[in-house]
Amino acid sequence: MQEVIIIGAGLAGSEAALQLAKRGVKVKLYEMRPNKTTGAHTTSDCAEFVCSNSLGSSDITNASGLLKREMELLGGELIKLAKENSVPAGNALAISRKDFSHAVTERILNETNIELIREEVEEIPEGNTIIATGPLTSDKLAKSIQNFTKTEHLHFFDAIAPIIEIDSINFDKAFWASRYDKGEASYINCPMSKEEYENFYNILINAPRIENHEVDKKEFFESCLPVEVLASRGVDTLRFGPMKPVGLIDKRTGIENYAVVQLRQDNSAKTLFNLVGFQTNLKWSAQKELVHSIPGLENANIVRYGVMHRNTFINASVVLNPTFETKERKGLFFAGQITGTEGYTESIAGGLLAGINMARHIKGEELFTLPKETMLGALTNYITDKAHLEHLSKRDGSLRYLPPQPINSNWAIVAPIDLPNNLPRKNKKLKTELLAKRAIETMEEFIKQHRLY
Repeated sequence: MQEVIIIGAGLAGSEAALQLAKRGVKVKLYEMRPNKTTGAHTTSDCAEFVCSNSLGSSDITNASGLLKREMELLGGELIKLAKENSVPAGNALAISRKDFSHAVTERILNETNIELIREEVEEIPEGNTIIATGPLTSDKLAKSIQNFTKTEHLHFFDAIAPIIEIDSINFDKAFWASRYDKGEASYINCPMSKEEYENFYNILINAPRIENHEVDKKEFFESCLPVEVLASRGVDTLRFGPMKPVGLIDKRTGIENYAVVQLRQDNSAKTLFNLVGFQTNLKWSAQKELVHSIPGLENANIVRYGVMHRNTFINASVVLNPTFETKERKGLFFAGQITGTEGYTESIAGGLLAGINMARHIKGEELFTLPKETMLGALTNYITDKAHLEHLSKRDGSLRYLPPQPINSNWAIVAPIDLPNNLPRKNKKLKTELLAKRAIETMEEFIKQHRLY
């Protein structure tokens, strides 16, 4: 049987490799780390989480939760390892970064059908190939991809939040809780009064940023905005965003606070916690001043400061079919965040789909496109469809195309559903419950029909 080259041993590449291996396909998995670093990764392990350690909600009435359930139905491998290496995070699935990536690496090294090769690939190879280099694709390979696609190579900027040592947190002020007391009290919460918040806000909006000519162009992904960019939109933006206080009351005081900073467990030893929603491009000295202005973190030991990095992705609507195979070359697939999806869950799901379809390609079977009633099907169909980019020019009425932006899983892209006439039209909870139920039933039937066991 033909072998497959996979470039990139991140989340998508690792998932694709494992999908192929368990179907008896030989894989050469290339990873340039540790010989060449990315500026965001800190280890040489496969499937390293960079910006956050959360895979989002586990509730299937949440778009991310439904996507994870669909991956389980399709036989996803990394979602199993994520659950085996999870840490408490309320209703979300968060992982111990080190334990998870180590487990994935060990799984790959012990798989006889996978050869892990620590080399940089500078050009798109011939033969059956999956490009899963993610948003941190090396410059030389990015140039090769740009030449192949004959399209403008797109990019946006992403940021990483600081990580704090738990022993340096003052629990006379901080308290444990999950929002609305859902699940285990998994988050550390640092409450703020109005005066404390205003002091924090003034430090933030006046803090110096790391100079970067490209970053100054403000090409940010809307769901991963640096905290200082969010703050620039108005004094109360953070209080209605990552610092919203609703559902977080310290039972010792019973006070509903003006704002709350949350920290989420980052490792299995429960010694490190990251600041939720605090991605930043501030200078490190400014980050230290800002963190120390938060009640409970006055003497916090910052073990990793926030940084910003450039993310690269292709215009999937021009380059790819919904199968993730390229339109111009059979046997060449893209997977993960380089396709224009955003998020760890979405990245794994892309690798899952590319891996299964590559196996079908090798065996001479028809590639499949998932139904738009499923979350993964809706996501892949959306990013590979030009329709959402079409836009009538106000000047001459001609049809033009807007540049695509990376997208997460969300309910707006799923095929609509008709609610029963006797039910309220604006009942969002009911609607997502029905959409989730339909998606799971559709996926189960699709798997049965196409023998995707």
